[in-house]
Amino acid sequence: MRVLIPSPPMYLAARIRRLTIMKQSIVILLVTGIIFHLQAQQFEEARIRQHIKILASDSMQGRGTGSDGERMAASYIQKEFKKNKLKPVGQSKNYSQSFEFKRGAHGEGEAGTANNILGYLDNKAAHTIIIGAHYDHLGIGEQGNSLDANPKGKIHNGADDNASGVAGVLELARYYSTNKTREKYNFLFMCFSGEEMGLYGSKYFTENPTVDLSKVNYMINMDMIGRLDPQTKTVVVNGTGTSPVWETLLKSMETDDLKIKTDSSGIGPSDHTSFYLKNIPVLHFFTGSHSDYHKPSDDWEKINYTGEVHVLNLIARVVDNLDDEPKLAFLPTKAKPMASRSSFKVTMGLMPSYTSDNPGVKVDGVTDGRPAQKAGIQTGDLIIQIGELEIKDIQDYMGALGKFEKGQTVPVKVKRGNEIITVSVTF
Repeated sequence: MRVLIPSPPMYLAARIRRLTIMKQSIVILLVTGIIFHLQAQQFEEARIRQHIKILASDSMQGRGTGSDGERMAASYIQKEFKKNKLKPVGQSKNYSQSFEFKRGAHGEGEAGTANNILGYLDNKAAHTIIIGAHYDHLGIGEQGNSLDANPKGKIHNGADDNASGVAGVLELARYYSTNKTREKYNFLFMCFSGEEMGLYGSKYFTENPTVDLSKVNYMINMDMIGRLDPQTKTVVVNGTGTSPVWETLLKSMETDDLKIKTDSSGIGPSDHTSFYLKNIPVLHFFTGSHSDYHKPSDDWEKINYTGEVHVLNLIARVVDNLDDEPKLAFLPTKAKPMASRSSFKVTMGLMPSYTSDNPGVKVDGVTDGRPAQKAGIQTGDLIIQIGELEIKDIQDYMGALGKFEKGQTVPVKVKRGNEIITVSVTF
């Protein structure tokens, strides 16, 4: 017998439809929440903290280039690479690639030997992504470049510069080597030495590569990613002019937790420069300057670990979004080359801001007893002219330092509030 079921009243049908839509929305929110949670958990503060505490411990004596402390750091990195089953692609089938260098702030000292550390994740792909950071620092203040008034004998632990970047390499290596989905690119994870002396390690690798550089898709460099400002929440990404995809992709990835400031130039004072000069697209991630830069006070307790997680999530999103894309096109950038750290003989003893949008160079910190402090330059000042040279940005500033000699006195114009002040700086 057929039973006829009457249609529900219109108000009841509408209510059923509303309930159905609500259930679908709840499911979507739950799935989105799960995906976000998984993404947020792929990098954990505890692991990052452990890496940085070890690399920036006093036992490693500041990881001076070619020192015993740096060799201890290299050993730690190699153990982590081995733990993640990365293939050694250094010399003689190990993780190390050794190179010669000369000690001293300007390469005038005695010869030494240092090592790059290289680990390869072979996904059987046609092209490779390089992810790198330098692991050397200033040792016990004997290498030069310290901004401490009396640096010799003091351990410069370099927690942000650049144990933070090395921790990023190790975490990304762990993530991609344990990811259940095999990416469509291979990965070369690299930790460079000799960066503080003038990009020695990365330059040596690009001149003596252990992989085919023509098969490299792009290079990501992390240098000082541990001090994200909790107020501005801004990460600087340099090199966005080196491929057509970078600017649009990065701008689409800003979140409430992380703002992105881009700079097009492929040349800057860090290891990505060596790869850019080989016509490889590059990105350099950097969370900004601070008053502990190149001082003994750059310690692990001052790292913004939550901020570094945000930066690593951003890098992973960049890599993952390009996984289905073909090899990136390279573009030369028009920005002026930035002077390397070893190309000038004088310093002002200040920390310039890399995140300021004002024309000129904003002063983020001044070192006691150095030329800027003696001349009366203050934190917050905006340097707009040195001698006859107009200063519009950090490239102008570093280029200007290459024009002067020790003992020389030059007028420096600074903007302090709404007032223009001229002071005399003796280098």
